[in-house]
Amino acid sequence: MSEGFDRRRFLGGLSALLVGFSLQHPLGALAVELVTGDEANRIDGVDKTLLDVGEVDAWLVLLEDGRVVIYSGKVELGTGVETALRQIVAEELCVAFASTSIIQGDTWLTPDQGLTAGSKTIQRGGAQLRRAAASARQELLSRAGEHLRLPAAALHCHDGRVRAADGRSLAFTELLDGEGFARRVDPDAALLPVARYRLVGTSVPRVDIPPKVFGDYRFVQDIRLPGMLHGRVLRPPCTGVSTPRARLRSIDDSALPAGAQLLREGNFVGVVAEDEWLAIQAARAVRLDWEVSRDLPPMSALHEHLLAGATREHRVQDKGDVETRFAQLEQVHEAEYRWPFQNHDSIGPSCAVADVGDDEATVWSGTQGVYPLRAALAELLGLDEHAVRVIFVEASGCYGHNGADDVAGDAALLSRLSGRPVRVQWSRADEHGWNPKGPAMVMRLRGGLDRHGEIAAWQFDNWSSTHSTRPGRAGGAATLLAGQLARGLELPDGASGNGRNAPVDYGFAHCRVISHVLPVSRSPLRPSALRGLGAVQNTFANESFMDELAHRVGIDPLEFRLRYLRDSRAQAVLERAARLAGWEPAPLAPPPRWDGSPVRGRGLSYVRYENENAYVGMVVEVEASLEGIRVLKVWVAHDCGLIVNPDGVRNQIEGNVLQTLSRTLKEEVRFHASGVSSLEWGSYPLLTFMEIPEVRIALIDRRNKPSVGAGEATSAAVPAAVANALFAATGVRLRQVPLTRERLRAGWEAG
Repeated sequence: MSEGFDRRRFLGGLSALLVGFSLQHPLGALAVELVTGDEANRIDGVDKTLLDVGEVDAWLVLLEDGRVVIYSGKVELGTGVETALRQIVAEELCVAFASTSIIQGDTWLTPDQGLTAGSKTIQRGGAQLRRAAASARQELLSRAGEHLRLPAAALHCHDGRVRAADGRSLAFTELLDGEGFARRVDPDAALLPVARYRLVGTSVPRVDIPPKVFGDYRFVQDIRLPGMLHGRVLRPPCTGVSTPRARLRSIDDSALPAGAQLLREGNFVGVVAEDEWLAIQAARAVRLDWEVSRDLPPMSALHEHLLAGATREHRVQDKGDVETRFAQLEQVHEAEYRWPFQNHDSIGPSCAVADVGDDEATVWSGTQGVYPLRAALAELLGLDEHAVRVIFVEASGCYGHNGADDVAGDAALLSRLSGRPVRVQWSRADEHGWNPKGPAMVMRLRGGLDRHGEIAAWQFDNWSSTHSTRPGRAGGAATLLAGQLARGLELPDGASGNGRNAPVDYGFAHCRVISHVLPVSRSPLRPSALRGLGAVQNTFANESFMDELAHRVGIDPLEFRLRYLRDSRAQAVLERAARLAGWEPAPLAPPPRWDGSPVRGRGLSYVRYENENAYVGMVVEVEASLEGIRVLKVWVAHDCGLIVNPDGVRNQIEGNVLQTLSRTLKEEVRFHASGVSSLEWGSYPLLTFMEIPEVRIALIDRRNKPSVGAGEATSAAVPAAVANALFAATGVRLRQVPLTRERLRAGWEAG
């Protein structure tokens, strides 16, 4: 890193760093409102590298004109958190929302807050910013008390000023006088009482929407640097496998067009050219001869492969004496549920720009974690971590570990090999083929009923590879495709997310949950995080199985669940969703034999995300015939504690519903002996606009409870609610996703 680098010089020189951007528009997620020249950071001489998350100045800067610049390691991925985080800070610091701006995800500027993932931005990142802002307010009150000769308790902050009861006031800028807060974040700093909130809890319009709607927004795909080349990577014919086991035997570049250059390190091969079309033509012209090891199972045997390949066992929960209890019961019900590999299906393929020199590197990426990616890139490039700067610029959405990190590795390696800045834009086939996939899973459940029809024993087992192979210091360059090919590195193993929501919230005295972990090397396709990780699959199994048990004993599914829920908030979301949908509890009778004609049915599901965060109750209405399944209506009750931005939460819930309906009804990555074969939208269809159902939402605002994330919870409730509604309509129980017309017909024919 350069000597003496500080925020002021960064902001003052921003136009030189990102020459491809117009300063009249937002810089992606780097800053909502640019602050340049003499308006920049007034903390003269403060080296950002010396600030840590314990310093207020690491989070907030007050400019001379009263504006507040927020520094956030959490980033805007299209979910509206940029607006919500500004609301939190403006509220706690007692300034106008319009006076705030935010700089996100820059390893030379922003605090290390890990990944923007797991629905933790508001829950953790927002809480950190709130505490920093409260500490800043405390400092301002203390300084004002000294000036006005009054105790801080006799003062209050409002609209950027500290005010006294006698009418005297001081502007925040007068109190800081161009300096920083120079204060540690106080974990005990008094937070504003909720009763005083004027911004938090209101639907402040999202600041990123207008420029996106009108085509003015600048995404990572829009970055242009002086002297920049365009690159393409040529990969082995084993598309999307867990770790490419391939050796390059020969290269024929005789047809390489003039103006293009072939670059190679190990088995990493790429081309660069002055424009993108020439790079594309060059990639098509090069002929590579590969020696490839192919050991993928047939797609039809995928789930059997998972069952046979697990080598580790993780006991997630073990309560009571499960085996003894099962041996005492006469009614034992068993079922197996299956989930496929699924794609991230970002509409815009991944892109990154890198400028790598001998001693330092700068990379612009749509990554979810600038610091973890920095660690992987540093090892890939052979540089010290602090010499690598990763700057977040919003891409086209991700909802998990898509190609954003890998394409950054591609761009960085091609830039180092060429000695020029390089932009790499993946193709649709690259994105569908090579981005990490949401893992396939098998879930087996066993439930024992006593003579009163009560659940007396419960066993849950799942089989899956890890749900996260993200970049980071531990895995280093091996977590990037470029590292695997250039160095022959193996994707590191792990076990993350497999057990998410595998336990249930129902109060069973005898309950066992076991996760059987498949080594990454045995996973047919490269696995990693997709929205919700294992929570979606595990809840699909758990809530479908609860429905099966309810039908087995003839008790209404709502009443059956409420019997076992001890948490009043859990009961409340289920009951609220049921009221919203007009659910009428009634004893169950076996559905009549379905004749295949169009019928409608309703089903419900419940989840508390990660068994400790947001609560969701859901009712779904479907219409089914032998022509397929159509979801008509979805009712959601949602409790995520204190709501920062109600409209933002509704956006998240609706997005969860639509994306997961698509995953439930349509999405399945197809593969053959050479890897992924569903490389375009025709072979990987999504939910269409004509198939979008009516979605009604009831938000339960717990203003006295901490805010928890709303980005993923609703997803987990969707699949089981659809499957349960389908059974209520047709009597056909589908246990394998996607719930396709072919599977519905096969279930009907099987009787």
